[in-house]
Amino acid sequence: MPRRTLVLAIAVAVTLVAGIIYLMTLRRHMAPSDANSRSEQTARTKLNEAALQPSGGQEQTITLYFPSYGDGKLLTEARLMKLSSDNIKAIRQILLALIEGSHQGHGNALSPSTTIRAVFLTPDGTAIVDLSQEALTDFQPGIESESLAIYSIVDSICANIPQVKEVRFLVQGQEVQTLDGHIDLTGSFAPEPSLIAQTH
Repeated sequence: MPRRTLVLAIAVAVTLVAGIIYLMTLRRHMAPSDANSRSEQTARTKLNEAALQPSGGQEQTITLYFPSYGDGKLLTEARLMKLSSDNIKAIRQILLALIEGSHQGHGNALSPSTTIRAVFLTPDGTAIVDLSQEALTDFQPGIESESLAIYSIVDSICANIPQVKEVRFLVQGQEVQTLDGHIDLTGSFAPEPSLIAQTH
């Protein structure tokens, strides 16, 4: 074998070995990240389940509203839950149930990755919900879809907690102009019964 060919063959072999070592190292570094991600998701799920079923409170049927983006309406879904007697905790439970999603295959108002950062209730009955940035994602674009996502939350909270008269939204602790460029989020929202689909 000519010397030049031998040198070239050695260079190619070294490059291949280096590439294999790099890929194996990269895989080792990525695997813990995937494991951590799965662990975090499992922890979040367990936390949500615990929050949805507190030790106190009596089991009752609550009413949730989920978007039907095709029909432009909110669909009613009844669910058994031990709703807390503490209004702040009860609001969190309603939000967590909406984040968990419909049990009947309806649309989602909030992304499953949304985190509830804080909840407040003013003396005049305004619930202030502070959601993570993920609340601005994973819903269909358009003014009607924004409206359904917003009123899914508002109507669900107000239907189950009579002390709440309207809902105001914050994202990452800040007031935001819109969800996706359409509905003004700088004010408060009262329930909108006209969006609820009539059952026969």
